[in-house]
Amino acid sequence: MDYEKEREKQAAAADVEADVNVADAVDEVMKKYDRESNTRIWEGKPKLVVKTIMALFSLYCIIVTLFVSGLLEVRLTMFLGLILIIGYLNYPVKKGYMKVNYIPWYDLVIMVLGAGSFFYFAANAKDILLKATKVTNEPFMVAIAIIGVLALAELCRRCVGLPILCVAGALLIYTFANVRFGKVIYDLFYTTSGVMGTPVKVCATYIVVFIIFGAFLERTGISNFFIDLANSVAGSSSGGPAKVAVISSALCGMVSGSSVGNTVTTGSVTIPMMKKTGYKPQFAGAVEAAASTGGQIMPPIMGAAAFLMAEYMGIPYAQVALKAILPAILYFTGIYIAVHLEAKKLGLKGIPREQLPKMRKLLPKVYLLLPLVVLVVMVSLNMKTMQFCAAVAIVITILVGIVNKEDRITPAKIFDALEAGGKGTITVAVACAMAGIVAGCITSTGLASKLITAIVKISGGQAIIALFLTMLCCIVLGMGVPTTANYCIMASTCAPILMSPAIGIPKVAAHFFVFYFGIVADITPPVALAAYAGSAIAKAPPMKTAFNATRLAIAAFIVPYIFAFSPVMLFEFSKGTSTVMMVVQIIQICVTSLLGIFGVAAALNGFLYKKINPLFRVIMAVGGLCMMIPGTVTDLIGLVLVAGICVYQYLSAKKDRSVAA
Repeated sequence: MDYEKEREKQAAAADVEADVNVADAVDEVMKKYDRESNTRIWEGKPKLVVKTIMALFSLYCIIVTLFVSGLLEVRLTMFLGLILIIGYLNYPVKKGYMKVNYIPWYDLVIMVLGAGSFFYFAANAKDILLKATKVTNEPFMVAIAIIGVLALAELCRRCVGLPILCVAGALLIYTFANVRFGKVIYDLFYTTSGVMGTPVKVCATYIVVFIIFGAFLERTGISNFFIDLANSVAGSSSGGPAKVAVISSALCGMVSGSSVGNTVTTGSVTIPMMKKTGYKPQFAGAVEAAASTGGQIMPPIMGAAAFLMAEYMGIPYAQVALKAILPAILYFTGIYIAVHLEAKKLGLKGIPREQLPKMRKLLPKVYLLLPLVVLVVMVSLNMKTMQFCAAVAIVITILVGIVNKEDRITPAKIFDALEAGGKGTITVAVACAMAGIVAGCITSTGLASKLITAIVKISGGQAIIALFLTMLCCIVLGMGVPTTANYCIMASTCAPILMSPAIGIPKVAAHFFVFYFGIVADITPPVALAAYAGSAIAKAPPMKTAFNATRLAIAAFIVPYIFAFSPVMLFEFSKGTSTVMMVVQIIQICVTSLLGIFGVAAALNGFLYKKINPLFRVIMAVGGLCMMIPGTVTDLIGLVLVAGICVYQYLSAKKDRSVAA
């Protein structure tokens, strides 16, 4: 008996040690590929002080967005000043800074001067605004502006990275070379066309509350519920763990708002399962990276970029979420088909049913979805403002967490959620401020019209060529840039190109096009951060993982072209279209696009009922692409090609089995 007890103790200790090792590995990967995780080390009382400051910042943001309606410039400068304080308290000057409870004197100086610049503006906003452009005649006011912008830029380097700074820096050099110095300073700091532009305004008004909501939602245990639900639905099918990764990452990714963060957190569970099932390490890492990146395009939250899209496109947020549904379904269907075919090719089985969570045990936990359901309903019905809806969702999340016995929310967890919400806001706010500078430079110099002229000239007015060139711009500009800032840059630089009369892409389709290709930069070599994070967990070659992720996410490279030429996929119809025709068009484009994605996925995988020879793979790919190109003729051609190959493959495989028998 004692021997058995000792064995149980040893097994329990081994499980604890394994969990600690996994947590350490996850932390190491996050610090390597996600700048947001490279934070100062605070312990003891200093840690409590810093956490309290960030929790108070979250409370301040909720109160201001709900109840304060003062001068916009005052609210935004206060917001950015506080961001600088909590930012420098969290992010050291370089990676791997290991000193405990230490902040160097120069960081304190930058923090005080940078935050002081914005607080001074907030305290004297009315006088400054009355002076207008004359404010830059005073050296002191010019110095304040320069210090404020440089402090934000340095914080951006620390928590976001260099790519967005390189873009902003290059545009600043171009702007100073073509526009009067005083006007540039005034536009970028003292107006709502620079650091206080639309991105920061949306961040301070909407995004921050939804980030806090996401932090509360995570503490209800909803991520574990999503993983268990995915296991119950797909875990026992062929190659089950990969399908679980696709479903769970789609659900978790829309809440987390970070492709790298979601790859690491859910990947630490799903990637080892995939490898154990028989998938190659580079394929396992790629599945998680592609699915986690897709979480950013999954409504209703879409990595918080949906709120910016609503502002830029001038349509309600609920419409943005609705329009994103079909493209997101096609994206994840493409990945799901690819992992299924890979499982069939390798002869992989699923997880035994007795090892999986039972659906009847999960159904009582469906109440965990209540905050999301209430949020979607309130926003869809235009009940109050979006920030009010988010605040109500936070309250419901707390109530749901109190009811959840297995992962009950406590005052300590509420405090942690407020702290995490404040911390999560830093990178988004700083990136939005830099995106505001990018937009301000483009506006001041008239660069947008020059870019449009250049693209139109190169493309010869051909929409397909302009779309391809824009795609390349989006992928390059989006490398290593967070979702929200990524979209802001694309909306300022690339979307106007597509909307120009010479190209003629509708506004909504243009914005979704640049949004999609900015997002897939996270899995596109050479700077595929999500794929590299997945490869680190899978212990696979990074570049192979990135190329596999790109292949799996092929739908993300094709679907934007479909809705660019046929906005029906985004529920955009021409005037006078009857309801019946709307339904017919939606059904047609959904069915043909799904079949088309199946054809392309099968061609890339090289396996259907048996191995597909190279010629048939080409025919299958052509047929799939034909069905994805809007038009009845191309749909019929594609259907004949794909169906023909499928029938031939089925009969051939059946014949081979009968011969073998």
